[in-house]
Amino acid sequence: MALVLTTASVPDGEKLTYWRDALGRALVPMAVTARADGPFEGRISTKWLGHLRISTIDADAHRMSRTPAHIADAAAGPAADQVAVGVQRVGTATLIQDGRRTFVGEGDLVVYDTARPHSLDYPRRFSTHVVHMPRRAVGLPEEGLRQVTGTAIPGTDGIGALLATFLTSLTASVPPCAPAAAASLATGVVDLFATLVDTRTPRVTAPRTHPGDHLVLRVRDHIDRHLGDPDLSPQTVAAAHHISVRYLHRLFEGEGVTVGRLIQQRRLERCARELARADDSAPTVSAVAQRWGFANPAHFSRVFRAAYGLSPREWRGAQNALLPTG
Repeated sequence: MALVLTTASVPDGEKLTYWRDALGRALVPMAVTARADGPFEGRISTKWLGHLRISTIDADAHRMSRTPAHIADAAAGPAADQVAVGVQRVGTATLIQDGRRTFVGEGDLVVYDTARPHSLDYPRRFSTHVVHMPRRAVGLPEEGLRQVTGTAIPGTDGIGALLATFLTSLTASVPPCAPAAAASLATGVVDLFATLVDTRTPRVTAPRTHPGDHLVLRVRDHIDRHLGDPDLSPQTVAAAHHISVRYLHRLFEGEGVTVGRLIQQRRLERCARELARADDSAPTVSAVAQRWGFANPAHFSRVFRAAYGLSPREWRGAQNALLPTG
């Protein structure tokens, strides 16, 4: 079921204020400025697919601005660290972020970062689909993301067309499915977006040809397949690949993360996804922690809060806050 917020039954003098609050509830807090006199009309529908928040906005011309003050107020919550990908279905827009001013035409994809100030200006009535992805779920380096945030990407060919079609289909009808299937679909969206970013990120270094590269890939795969083992550690990883711990650390010197940190990051990502489940069969926080290799609940709570800014229970509540209660 979707959360639907509309100005249809709101008194004319209160419509714009209602709309600002609706955007803050369904998306992120923003300032709203109408571009025309007269009653404002808008409708937003929001659904969840795994850890993705999927929204459709139909509204009259207006400008939405996310300021440093908004970001500071939301700094402790999950909305402060989202990557948004929109598909402009009807009308046009102008996006401003990081000093970039970008025209968005019908059919274009638009990418922006909710953790940094931005504005979207719609000069006439419009319709757009927006998908919010937790930054940690995206798993891309900051420099890669900044290559595409604040930009518009044609949705007519290549990976852009594939992603635009996929997102449009999901927003039209999020399929009813089990949590595991929803998580897989959400991961597919994130992976497709990551591929799009990769194709648009300039290569500043030659492809790696070091003999250890294939071993790094094998180690990463081993870690992903054994996250539920509480004994997983650099020592056990090294032993499984018949190398020393010292050599293992040398292999990862160019990866931007230590092996121990990688294990913890991957475990936290799996926990965060599973905690976003909202059905009655969703496991307890302690069960999720144990499933992904955290033997000590107190330690899990500490590292989760350090990574996501919320306790595991607060994260679960925040991820499900938009779902209808009736």
